[in-house]
Amino acid sequence: MVLVKKLDVFVLKKFLLVFLGAFFITLFVFMMQFTWRYVDELIGKGLTVDVLAEFFWYMAITLVPMSLPLSVLLASLISFGNMGERLELLSMKAAGVPLVRIMLPVLLLAAGLSGTSFYFQNKTAPEAQLKLRTLLLSMRQTSPALEIPEGVFYNGVPGFNLYVDRKDVGTGMLYGLMIYKNNEGFDRAQIVVADSGRMEMTEDKLHLVLDIWQGEQFENLRGDQTRALGAANQPYDRETFGYKRFIIDFDSNFEKMDEEQLRGMAQAKNLRQIEADIDSVSAELDSVGRDYYREARARFFKPLPKAAAAAGKGARTADFDSLLAALPPERVQTAAQLAHANASSYAAELEWKSVVMKENEYFIRRHWKEWHQKFTLSLACLFFFFIGAPLGSIIRKGGLGLPAVISVIIFIIYYIIDTGCMKMARDGSLNMVVGMWMSSAVLAPVGVFLTYKANSDSVVFNLDAYLGTLKRLLGFRSARHIFRKEVIIQEPDYERLAPELAALRADTEDYSRRRKLYRAPNYLHVFFRSRPDRLAARISDRLEDIIEELSNTRTPAILHVLNSFPVIYVRAHTAPFESHRLNVICGILLPVGAILWLRIWRFRLRLFRDMKQIVKGLDELIPLIEQEQTT
Repeated sequence: MVLVKKLDVFVLKKFLLVFLGAFFITLFVFMMQFTWRYVDELIGKGLTVDVLAEFFWYMAITLVPMSLPLSVLLASLISFGNMGERLELLSMKAAGVPLVRIMLPVLLLAAGLSGTSFYFQNKTAPEAQLKLRTLLLSMRQTSPALEIPEGVFYNGVPGFNLYVDRKDVGTGMLYGLMIYKNNEGFDRAQIVVADSGRMEMTEDKLHLVLDIWQGEQFENLRGDQTRALGAANQPYDRETFGYKRFIIDFDSNFEKMDEEQLRGMAQAKNLRQIEADIDSVSAELDSVGRDYYREARARFFKPLPKAAAAAGKGARTADFDSLLAALPPERVQTAAQLAHANASSYAAELEWKSVVMKENEYFIRRHWKEWHQKFTLSLACLFFFFIGAPLGSIIRKGGLGLPAVISVIIFIIYYIIDTGCMKMARDGSLNMVVGMWMSSAVLAPVGVFLTYKANSDSVVFNLDAYLGTLKRLLGFRSARHIFRKEVIIQEPDYERLAPELAALRADTEDYSRRRKLYRAPNYLHVFFRSRPDRLAARISDRLEDIIEELSNTRTPAILHVLNSFPVIYVRAHTAPFESHRLNVICGILLPVGAILWLRIWRFRLRLFRDMKQIVKGLDELIPLIEQEQTT
């Protein structure tokens, strides 16, 4: 027996071609978003091509687990939408192959991608995260490349603020310099004005050499002796020079920091390392907590000495107020101050201990977050497949238009739920399991529902069906649209219809008079003793039969009158639901029942107006029918 059939190969080819393109597009988008987030760490640092290449490589590796679920969703939507649009799915179903069987090869591939994603996150991604974070921190510590603009103050050189009026790009000369030099402290700040200058980097890229010509240097002599003289009498030093050189410490070399400093990150650990660190920190927290408890108990619950305890066995309990009144006031004040100092000291100690405990608890939550995320991101590939494949077969639209929009909307909803609940779980506001698995709990039922609907060929996205249901709930009706037919096979029997119209008019008028629909309905009858209105149903059926027969008439006046008859809802004015149990439950729930009761009253008033409209229409129709009989 052949396990892999031609149908499986056909479906896999359709999916794989789209998946590869969707994966690289998704990865590129995530990389651009990540780059834009850290663009300040890259631009203006003079980083070499090999450093940037290493940065983008590790960035791509770390973003693979996030890109896989979205690419599976997009590829499933597009591939199954293409097959539905080209009627390939219809042909397979017509041959007796159910949709679940068509999805089977891609389902196995999605399961393999989930396993690959988990292995990748547990083995490869931690090391890539460590190297990426090391590069980012190293970039932040790297001095920016020197690029002095014209006409503005530039503070990219440590200890100097430079203003250049004009510069010559070809020769590197700077003209109209103004330098605020505060590298020796603000008390020794200097102002230098020069006609021209040149700034160059040394060969080791550790120093800047600033040569300036034809200028002056000013410095306030603000010593301790001169400060007492006042601001108006402070002396300053002025120096005129023809040439001056400044050597400035400016390390522009990129130095990668030691990776071991970031080895404690939760993102840089696999499952076993995370579990081991959580166990060790939890054991340490338990030990520290027990020590804190013993220390507090020993401080506030000191046992009495044996002699004092033996002496006080038969004594009565002393009154604290009387003892306090017997003490001198100075001793009471001293004791109160000592107690306040002890309480403040212990409160500060407890605050420091709480900070230590919270940091360790936050450490544990961060590690649990990474532990759960390795599973949730892996299973997201499967969940997105069960959403994308049936959704594509339902909408039957391929290409990058509508499927891409739907994919982005679904992924944004997933990302908002996942990120929001993850942050709440990480901060301790939500249970860790609930927070980390909330997005999966939302995706799984949606995938099951869509798969069931697509496999049973249900029209999930039929807008007319939803609009019809909404109109029924709100009580909206469609107007009649009866037009004159070009070909009429059977003419209406006007002689038979004339007495039927008269009888229908009498019955309608009698029904409207006896039922008194303008009155408010009885609450108990509506919810607890509701019965179908068979008389209204018979009137509606008789009216529809007459309208159907008269729609074959050739007289435009009759057609005009037929279009004026309303469409009657024979159940809307009796009870909110067909199920007696639901009606009773809504009647017991008084706020819900009151709203539904008002709705029933509205439908009764509308039926009252409909009956009047039917009588009026019959009064106009009967003379026309009699006129047709004579002709």
